[in-house]
Amino acid sequence: MKLFQRLLVAPAALGLMTPIAANATEINLNEISNYSDVESFELVNSFESDQSNKNLLLAGGEGLAESYDGGFSDTTTASFSVDFAVGAVDGKGVTTAITDGDEALQATYGFQIDLNTSFTGEDSLDISLDAGNANGALAEFDLNGPSEALTVDGVSYTFPIGNITAFVGDNTDGSSLFTTACVYGGPSNTLDDCANITAGITGGGVSVGAAYDFGNGFSTAAGAQFTETGIGTEETNDSVALNLAYSADSYGVSLTIADTGADHLQGVYTAFNGYYSFGNSLSISAGFEVGDLDDPVETQDETEAYFIGINGEVGPGELGAAMGTYGVMRETGPAGANVIPERLMYEAYYAYPVNDGMTITPLIYTVEGENAADSDETGIMVKTSFSF
Repeated sequence: MKLFQRLLVAPAALGLMTPIAANATEINLNEISNYSDVESFELVNSFESDQSNKNLLLAGGEGLAESYDGGFSDTTTASFSVDFAVGAVDGKGVTTAITDGDEALQATYGFQIDLNTSFTGEDSLDISLDAGNANGALAEFDLNGPSEALTVDGVSYTFPIGNITAFVGDNTDGSSLFTTACVYGGPSNTLDDCANITAGITGGGVSVGAAYDFGNGFSTAAGAQFTETGIGTEETNDSVALNLAYSADSYGVSLTIADTGADHLQGVYTAFNGYYSFGNSLSISAGFEVGDLDDPVETQDETEAYFIGINGEVGPGELGAAMGTYGVMRETGPAGANVIPERLMYEAYYAYPVNDGMTITPLIYTVEGENAADSDETGIMVKTSFSF
């Protein structure tokens, strides 16, 4: 049997000797023949190198980076997060005409992968992938969903131009480089905007922006976002915005102005935000936004939104509470006009870090009904977040 194995190995060894000998590489025939002592072997992989000899030129020609087959480069990082939520909302979908709304106990999850790499050490290519089934009554937690298929949620590239930081991206926010003076860390999707709802342009599409830090606490940024088709045309809902901010050791203020084409709320929006941090880790944040709408009806030309929140360390975690408008309110006008009534939302939460990679956050909130026929909503839910 071993003689037969040696006969099989011999032609392979002779075939390998010719090209290798041409490169003046010595061959140890005794070592090659030792392959016959095993039952089987993979000839190709036996002579492969685990390390690639390729060198990649960094963008701009600043240097060379080693590239290895089968793995990430040294400048690439990946972070993962998973959120699980369970809870119910009393009064969800309930009106005087509908008594059986969306009040059942529900459970959802969200998953996200964030990839980051740099080519020069000063730039950053960021890609976000996510999946989940979040929807319905637990949407206030703003988990990924409702599609459980892993999809690209956003791609952006941030790079320096002299002392200016610029970015371009798709399915990203035009306000990515803005500084909003708010330190409230609530988990709800509504109040975590700190009333900077429309001025801080969001919503994806093709986005570009730039920011400049004056180095003395003052900073400024500008951004724009467009639909992928018909960029910069009158038929599309394009938005541009400017942000000014000042940050000190214990307080900060910001001003954001946007000219936005957000459907029926097209107009110019101005948002004022500020916060103050006390010496005992307690912080208070507030915001106010007013919108001057491009509406032909003079009595229908303004929206407002406001917010105030307080948060700080209590025990091992963070306790917070806030109140504010549920979205924006639009002033009352003639019958049939697109009116958005004032609805207030109140919430309280406690974020408890179980360990470095796991946090449990219970949330309770209530939202006023739109009118006398609409029921108030009260939500009680818990989110468990993992990061790794």
